[in-house]
Amino acid sequence: MAFFQKLKDRLFKSSSKLDEGLDAIVEDGGTEEAVAPPPAEPAPPPADPVPPPAAHAPPPVVAPAPVTPPPQPEAARPGLLGRLMGRAVPQTVVRRTLDDEMLEQLEELLIAADMGVDTALRVTANMAEGRMGRRLSSDEIKQLLATEIARIMEPVARPMPLFPKRPQVVLVVGVNGSGKTTTIGKLASQFRAAGKSVVIAAGDTFRAAAVEQLQVWGDRAGVPVLTAPEGSDPASLAFDAMTRAQEDGADLLLIDTAGRLQNRQDLMEELAKIVRVIRKKDETAPHNTLLVLDATTGQNALSQVDIFRKIADVSGLVMTKLDGTAKGGVLVALADRFGLPIHAIGVGEQIDDLAPFDPEEFAAALTGLDLKA
Repeated sequence: MAFFQKLKDRLFKSSSKLDEGLDAIVEDGGTEEAVAPPPAEPAPPPADPVPPPAAHAPPPVVAPAPVTPPPQPEAARPGLLGRLMGRAVPQTVVRRTLDDEMLEQLEELLIAADMGVDTALRVTANMAEGRMGRRLSSDEIKQLLATEIARIMEPVARPMPLFPKRPQVVLVVGVNGSGKTTTIGKLASQFRAAGKSVVIAAGDTFRAAAVEQLQVWGDRAGVPVLTAPEGSDPASLAFDAMTRAQEDGADLLLIDTAGRLQNRQDLMEELAKIVRVIRKKDETAPHNTLLVLDATTGQNALSQVDIFRKIADVSGLVMTKLDGTAKGGVLVALADRFGLPIHAIGVGEQIDDLAPFDPEEFAAALTGLDLKA
C-alpha cells in the first residue's frame, strides 16, 4: 500500500490529465442530478417484554431505582428543508449520457495519454458495452476505465521468474538514459536482501559513469561488481563474468549493457554478439533479458520493444520514470500490443522506488482513484 500511495502521488502528471479530461468530458453536455443520501438505518426493534414469574417462583429481586441521566445538550437541528422532508438535503452530481460523441471524446483523451489508437478504441468499446444511453458521472467513468486498464494489465503482471539454474544470467538492455544502470543496482540490492547471492557485470564499458554508479550500488548492497578497462569488448567481460559467477556459486548474474538506439544497426549487432558469446558458456543463457523503458519516451517505447525483441529475445519489461511523464498510458499500450511480462515499475531514484508491477494499483493511480482496501 505504501508504494501505491507513492505511485499515486508521483504519477500526478498522468492522473491529473485523465482526471481533468474526464471531468471536462462529462461536464460538456452533462446536467446536474440530485443524489439522495443513503437511507437511515432502521431503529432496533423493542425488547421482548419480561414474562411474568411462575406461580411458585421466588419473588424477583427488586431493581434499584433508575438514575436520571443529566440533561444532554440539544442536538443541532436540521435545516428547514431537511425538517420538512424528514431527511438530509440531497447532493447533486453531474451526469452525461454515454453516446457516440462522448465515446469519441474519450478515445481522443486516451490517445493523448499515449495509450495508442488501437488500445484506446478497444478500451472505450469495452467501457460502452451494455451502457450506451446510460447517464454516467465522471467518477463512474473513472471506475470503468480503471477496471478496463487493470483487465488488460492483469495477464502481464508477473515477477521476474527465478530458476534453479546457477548462475541465472539476467541481461539488461535498453536505449541511452532509460535507467538500466540504476535498475540493475536496485534489483541487485533487493535480491541480495532476499538472501540471493548476486554478481554484477558492468558491461557498459564505454561510459565510466555507469561503472562508477554500479560500484556504488554494489558497495551498498555487498555485491561484487566486475569491470573492464574503458573501451573493452563487453562480450568478453560478459564471458568472464559468467566464469566468475560459476566459480562463486552465485544465484544471479546481472549484466549491464551500453545504451544503444534501436535504429543504430552497429550497436544492435554488438548486443547480438554479447548474446552469442554468453551462449558459448551456457546455451540456455541469458535466462532473462530485461528491457528497461523510459516512460517519458511515450509511443517510441513500442518501437524499442519491437526491435529489441528481435535482437535480444526480450523476456520481460521494466518501466522507469513514471513520475516524470504525463503519458503513463503507454504502459497499457505495451501490454495490449506485446503481452510481455511487466516485472517492475519505477517512480524515483531510491531503492524502494522500484517495485513489482501491480495492475490494480497502477490503474487506480493512473485514473486518480483511491485503492479500495
